[in-house]
Amino acid sequence: MAEATSTLNQPDSRPVAALGVEVRSIDWVPDAERHGKVWHQAPLWFLGNFQYFTIALGFIGPSLGLPLGQTILAGVLGIAVGTLFMAFHASQGPALGLPQMIQSRAQFGYRGVVLVLIGTLFTYLGFNVADQVLLSEGLNGVFGWSKGLVAAATAVLAILLAIYGHDWVHRAFRWLLYISLPLMLLVTAGVLTGHAGGHTSSTHLAFTWAAFFAQFSAAAAYNITYAPYVSDYSRYLPRTTSAKSLILSVFFGASGSAVWLIALGAWLAIRLGASDGLVGLRDAGDHFIPGLGAAAAVLSALSLIATMGMNAYGGMLTVLTGIDSFRPIKPTRRARVVTILGLAAVWYLVGTLISSNAVSTVFTALTLMLYLLVPWTATNLVDFFVVRRGHYAIADLFTPSGIYGAWAWRGLTAYAIGFAAEIPFMVLPDLGGWHYTGPVAQQLAGTDIAWVVGLAVSALAYLVVARSLDREGESAAMALSEEELAGG
Repeated sequence: MAEATSTLNQPDSRPVAALGVEVRSIDWVPDAERHGKVWHQAPLWFLGNFQYFTIALGFIGPSLGLPLGQTILAGVLGIAVGTLFMAFHASQGPALGLPQMIQSRAQFGYRGVVLVLIGTLFTYLGFNVADQVLLSEGLNGVFGWSKGLVAAATAVLAILLAIYGHDWVHRAFRWLLYISLPLMLLVTAGVLTGHAGGHTSSTHLAFTWAAFFAQFSAAAAYNITYAPYVSDYSRYLPRTTSAKSLILSVFFGASGSAVWLIALGAWLAIRLGASDGLVGLRDAGDHFIPGLGAAAAVLSALSLIATMGMNAYGGMLTVLTGIDSFRPIKPTRRARVVTILGLAAVWYLVGTLISSNAVSTVFTALTLMLYLLVPWTATNLVDFFVVRRGHYAIADLFTPSGIYGAWAWRGLTAYAIGFAAEIPFMVLPDLGGWHYTGPVAQQLAGTDIAWVVGLAVSALAYLVVARSLDREGESAAMALSEEELAGG
């Protein structure tokens, strides 16, 4: 086997953490360092969606004229579909002990994976740009705080959490959940009992398939966009972890909070007439119990900042993976910190240049992310669960001359075919004055089913081209890989 790059650390050369800062980045996690617990996954992903962004997601349907009940139904169905893909990706973490994008080298090649990395990095930055806009607008509306200072402060907090890494992300999410959950339960109780204000909407609302699918697709995209990094947070689980238990933990954690807050957001938009989720949350809570809404708004904002830290951490792994694909690097703490600071500068500058409506920003970002990621998730999951059934030569993922090659034409072809198939069905929202509706989407009255088409086409294309894989050669490479990982 060709010599692997320095990103594959042997189990007998374990680095030592300093001040709790994570020592692993894009390298393989040896079995001796697998200290994670399955039950940590549910609160992590519950809180990942238990924040302000999810409330804003519930504003999309009403902004397009969709009634309350149908907005909630579209949100529930979309979250269920999106979370299913996310949860299956999570099961790859303990099986391989690798970041998601390193594992994707098996489908796209050591260097070919850069194509997917571009889409993934856009997702991380897109989320943090949208988060910054939401927080600046929301906290300015609730407390009158300077938008510029809010943007700077949230960036600093997200940077610190990303630098400390995996374990601190888990801790921050659990503690924020413990504090924010009782407050949000009280706000919801006020809504359900009629003590949070609200009235029948005077705006004309009516069902249309275009609005329903827009809300459905945005909700599905919300959790599908976790797919590129969900296994980054499960790779510290023991190899013997039950895939079923992990999938269920991630699914119910990520979907439970999302369904809850999308429904709450839709109610705030329609019954309270709110134009901003954080302001609506403050008004509803304070109407029920004075001070409750303001406290809930602060905790929801802090939870979104924690999510920004998670995005920065995942973005760092993506950038280092991309660099390592062309020039082998040693994933030191310094490399991690410099990369995180660079990403923060990008999302901060872009966020300060955006002046559009926050809900429009969220919808546009999610739509673009979905188009880019769906061909990848279809290819990756089909390869892991159907073609290779979870068996990989891990050492070969760290060298361009390994069994998976530098450019894997099968995965790249499936991605390209799937993305091309989406184009006639696309409905791109306004983006700097530019928008696009594909010819088929026009015939469907603007109903966006592009990502469903891309999902099916990419999966089928990969199944066809994967029939020519050298399975015997891969089996021999897997045996050598296991010896290398064991230090033999």
